[in-house]
Amino acid sequence: MGLTDYLVIILIAFIALIILVPILLFIYLYIKDDRQKQHSILRNFPVIGKVRYFTEQVGPELRQYLFNADNEGKPFSRKEYQDVVKAGKYKERLIGFGSLRDFEAEGFYIRNTLFPRLTEEMKVDNAGKIKTRVYKIDGEGLFTRKEHNEEKLADPYYLQDEDAVVLGENTCRYPFRVQGQVGQSAMSYGALGEKAIQALSKGLGLAGGTWMNTGEGGLSDHHLAGNPDIIMQIGPDLFGVRKPNGEFSWEEFKKKSEMPQVKAFEIKLAQGAKTRGGHVEGAKVTEEIAKIRLVEVGKTINSPNRFHEFSDVPSMFDWIEELRSVGGKPVGMKIVVGDMDALENMVSYMKESGKGPDFITVDGGEGGTGATYQELADSVGLPIHSALPVLDEMLRQYGIRDRVKLIASGKLITPDKVAIALAMGADLVNIARGMMISVGCIMAQVCHTNTCPAGVATTDKKLQDGLVVDEKMYRVANYLISLREGLYNLAAAAGLDSPTQFERKHIVHKDELGRVSPVEDLIIAARRTQMQKKA
Repeated sequence: MGLTDYLVIILIAFIALIILVPILLFIYLYIKDDRQKQHSILRNFPVIGKVRYFTEQVGPELRQYLFNADNEGKPFSRKEYQDVVKAGKYKERLIGFGSLRDFEAEGFYIRNTLFPRLTEEMKVDNAGKIKTRVYKIDGEGLFTRKEHNEEKLADPYYLQDEDAVVLGENTCRYPFRVQGQVGQSAMSYGALGEKAIQALSKGLGLAGGTWMNTGEGGLSDHHLAGNPDIIMQIGPDLFGVRKPNGEFSWEEFKKKSEMPQVKAFEIKLAQGAKTRGGHVEGAKVTEEIAKIRLVEVGKTINSPNRFHEFSDVPSMFDWIEELRSVGGKPVGMKIVVGDMDALENMVSYMKESGKGPDFITVDGGEGGTGATYQELADSVGLPIHSALPVLDEMLRQYGIRDRVKLIASGKLITPDKVAIALAMGADLVNIARGMMISVGCIMAQVCHTNTCPAGVATTDKKLQDGLVVDEKMYRVANYLISLREGLYNLAAAAGLDSPTQFERKHIVHKDELGRVSPVEDLIIAARRTQMQKKA
């Protein structure tokens, strides 16, 4: 046999292999699916039924990138996601050819004036510049994008000193003064990996005029990496301020309160998507996590859904007063608005006792979390646009609105959403998922599995390799600066010289029929209805 004959034989064998392998694989899968008892579809339609399960598995990705329109998708649309990415990566909010908003749907609108404020009339502190980095696109094709990263000096858009928001101004030894109205909502180390926390910390520290909430998982060195101002959250399991037996430790609390970076404390009664105690598997409780939270290594944690230290409003306020006295710093509380009678009882007691928190964080029911139950996330707690004005109006009617600052959170990830929340009664706004997107989150919605492909909501070292702290920190800073700049743009359009001046009168609500109602009327009507029912 010659060389040609050998080549022919090899070619025939190769072709036979290509044909036989799929046939044998098909037969194997057919028999396997036909004999299994778990899936009726596979028993009735062996092999072909696998197409259904494959499509189901990749469905979320297909919907997000191919099938959902720009304004569709939950919890955030593709447009909302891209708004955050553009602000963080390019420090850019410009669009062309018009808005993608559905103007036929109901929603809130900011009332513009005939004579907006000029740039030179705005009360803004841009004296110091922030040295950041942004991307510039050099060229973009169908399959490629050429861009480079360059240094940029950015205006910080701080509030002027007289407009700064102060927590605990008249109640504690060390009030917390902030020159920006937007900060990072509570996100614990453990729920997010150390690289994500470090990038957030360094970005917030670079932008300044803001704060970083630790979440209930305790204060870590990763939170302190960028030297930002810190609001330390204390949850029912008292992570970071507890004794070995789980009781509250005044000694540990005092240690935290003496740290210069810690500017305030927040008592977490509930959050929007998780009105329950937390859960951490023992496998995730590493030596580092255990040291930060002051718990046992490798032991599963099931946090209680409320504090053991108090059981009613008077005892809670007494505890807050003691925390403020010992720590010398502002103490607030985080709540989800639901039971109106309970809320009014609390406000009423604030009035008659003269006690209470320095700030209240109102988390809407649409707020996010790394892991919670479907029934709690979908149906417990009012959305922020309902909850915030209810509490604001209640505090006003009892004459104590000036005693407490309100912080709003719940999908407020763009300047217009922030401005509407400010107009509805918020003094400040917390953002969590917008911050996550700025450090690389792609909305894979697997935060609870420790398999986040972007390395954000995971402690897996290998997955975290994709997150470069010294690159993502600039995106965080750019996103925050862009939010503040956008707020000043909206304030000028409304005829205001500072976003701190937004009030209810500056927004209206349009229903699906095009009817426009002042928000003030809607709030008063809702409050009147509530009072009538109570009577």
